[in-house]
Amino acid sequence: MKAATVLALLLLPLAQQALAQSVGLAGMLGGKALLIVDGAAPKSVAVGDSYKAVKVISTQGDVAVLEIAGKRLSLRGGAAPANVGGGGGDGVTGTRVVLTASGGGHFLTQGQINGKPAQMVVDTGASLVSMGMADAQRMGVNYQSGQMVSMSTANGVIPAWRVKLATVRVGDVLVYDVDSVVTSGAMPYVLLGNSFLSHFQMTRSNDQMVLQKRF
Repeated sequence: MKAATVLALLLLPLAQQALAQSVGLAGMLGGKALLIVDGAAPKSVAVGDSYKAVKVISTQGDVAVLEIAGKRLSLRGGAAPANVGGGGGDGVTGTRVVLTASGGGHFLTQGQINGKPAQMVVDTGASLVSMGMADAQRMGVNYQSGQMVSMSTANGVIPAWRVKLATVRVGDVLVYDVDSVVTSGAMPYVLLGNSFLSHFQMTRSNDQMVLQKRF
């Protein structure tokens, strides 16, 4: 009995470590998914194979369907990693985001603003989260009630509006009451500026950026 108890205690930490806490998809390589598990270097995993308890069910284009602890999720290449460990509810309680640079060196991610999906890019040179009017309208941001300001661009000075966003989400990390600016010009992405990034401790290693939420 004592031997069995000791063996169980020894195996328990290994079982806990086996379940990934965060999983990202760096891209595809010859039909294999390049998985980023717990911020480690990308690992190529074929359909049907597993890596650190993450099984690749299928791949199509830049999307992979994964299975973790009996649950399936879809990940798009370059999107923010999903927090999958620690389990339980549907609440957004994550504190860590791992981003992988695109071929051009930019950190692109799929996030949410006020619960609506948005394609984002990290911009440490921007003071505020910034977006164009089209994105603001699509996400229901009432920018016209904000403070009107002027912004200097390559095409001259254009009008803009300063507003506060109820929520900005990247992966399973949620930040409330984020200052932002909506420009009258078109923008291909939402810029994740320092009004969001200042909530995190940022570290970068090669083509990975880790955002650890401050407390």
